[in-house]
Amino acid sequence: MLNPLEVLALYPPHRDTLPSLLASRAAVIPERVFMLYQGRTYTYAETVAYVERTAAMLAARGVRAGDRIGVMSLNHPSTVFVLLALSRLGATMAPVNPDYGVEEARYVLTHAQVSGVLCAPDALATVQAACAELRPAPWLMLNEGSEAGLALFDDEVARIVAAPPDDLSAPQTTCVFIYTSGTTGFPKGVMHSQRNVVLAGEGFVERMYLQPDDRLLCIMPMFHVNAICYSLSGSLAAGAMLVLEPRFSASRFWPIVRETGATEVNTIAAVMNILMRRPRSEYVPGHQLRKLYGAPFSEEVYRVFNDEFHVPTLIEGYGMSEVPGALNNPFPGPHRLGSMGKPSRHPDHAMPFSELKIVDDSGRDVPDGEMGELVVRTPIVMQGYYREPEMTAAAFRDGWFLTGDLARRDGEGYFWFVARKKDIIRKRGENISGAELDRVVGSHPEVMEAAAIPVPSPLGEDDILVVVVRKPDATVTAQDIAAWCRERLAAIKVPRYVVFADALPHTPTHRVAKFKLREDEGLRARATDLGA
Repeated sequence: MLNPLEVLALYPPHRDTLPSLLASRAAVIPERVFMLYQGRTYTYAETVAYVERTAAMLAARGVRAGDRIGVMSLNHPSTVFVLLALSRLGATMAPVNPDYGVEEARYVLTHAQVSGVLCAPDALATVQAACAELRPAPWLMLNEGSEAGLALFDDEVARIVAAPPDDLSAPQTTCVFIYTSGTTGFPKGVMHSQRNVVLAGEGFVERMYLQPDDRLLCIMPMFHVNAICYSLSGSLAAGAMLVLEPRFSASRFWPIVRETGATEVNTIAAVMNILMRRPRSEYVPGHQLRKLYGAPFSEEVYRVFNDEFHVPTLIEGYGMSEVPGALNNPFPGPHRLGSMGKPSRHPDHAMPFSELKIVDDSGRDVPDGEMGELVVRTPIVMQGYYREPEMTAAAFRDGWFLTGDLARRDGEGYFWFVARKKDIIRKRGENISGAELDRVVGSHPEVMEAAAIPVPSPLGEDDILVVVVRKPDATVTAQDIAAWCRERLAAIKVPRYVVFADALPHTPTHRVAKFKLREDEGLRARATDLGA
């Protein structure tokens, strides 16, 4: 196995831009497959040629440096080509969640001020409605299928005979907007430069010890920082293969892993919990999957994926749309179960990379073991929130990004997540982590998912209400949940209210939308009051 710096040294230097990173790899491995999508392969040389023609096609449509192009689709090769082509033109891709309704899509496309939109056929009606009042009206293009009067991406690229436009890429040029989930108010457009995305990919080589023969399975959506900064950019940085899937499919996950020869995959907690609870008949032995990145991992996750699914290496980490790849458990170890890990490093360990500290509300460092806010300083921090200068300024203090997450650092330098600042329940003078309660209640063998929120207490401050989704055919009661918590938590953390639901609301990135639960004034009325 090559060490991460040896992997990067296989290729010529680049200019910290996405087109130059691709060209650097294609110069050495032109015939190696860069991307696999539903049986169709694209070598590194073919990708360079396709990106150049895509850039020429977009330029012919009037796309210039600084422009923004929307993309609304499930994962598709055209998204990759458009991102790289726009980078060559010095322009920006603004991906949109394809599950958005008209109002959500209208907000993002209007806020991003797009001049064109590439979309999937399934999203066309939404895009047309969302763009109906935009002036000037953006051009529309389909990435596959056919629709009378609309251009088709592959056809438009194939028509190009002009020479590729000049490479206007630059390290600090904004190449992508990542729109936040919008759990409080409207989504914010997180701006990332080409250098950010390139360095995040190189950092992912270090994080997962990526090798040139790795195959990175991408099931996360291309409107998410994980897919762009880890799977896509990590594949490019290692000269490896990107195995692109339209979206996560629980029933097809293991057959896809086996069929594609995937060796690495990125997930989130919801994906892992779903896979653990699927029928074991869907599991396909004999696969090549050896590395999995995600968070948070419970003891059950390690046991099932190590022992039953035979995936030997699980790496926990932490990042945000604004600060991708800030922390991870070191690949060579030691790993600390449940830890966010240590500050992430670049393969060149001499390069300043991720710095973190724990501070109080005044910005003063707190001692190891004490809880405070996690703040980050890194060369791949976002450039800011698009068209939101006040929000951008409020997100930083003295050059440190304020994560809004409460954490602690132990004596060995590992960081441990406690809760979102807004996920703290204040009860009888004590701060209680909603995330801790979610984890404990969610570990009950008959519970699929759980979410704890504060509700007003007659005594002042908060009482704890837990919303529980049972597994199929489960018979667990509110009293059972309370007993489970009493065995594992301090008495003050035992919930007073338990309410069962068929499902929890989620954000587009699969996090529980607790703000929606807090807005449901009928929850407490439907709950069992264990303190009555």
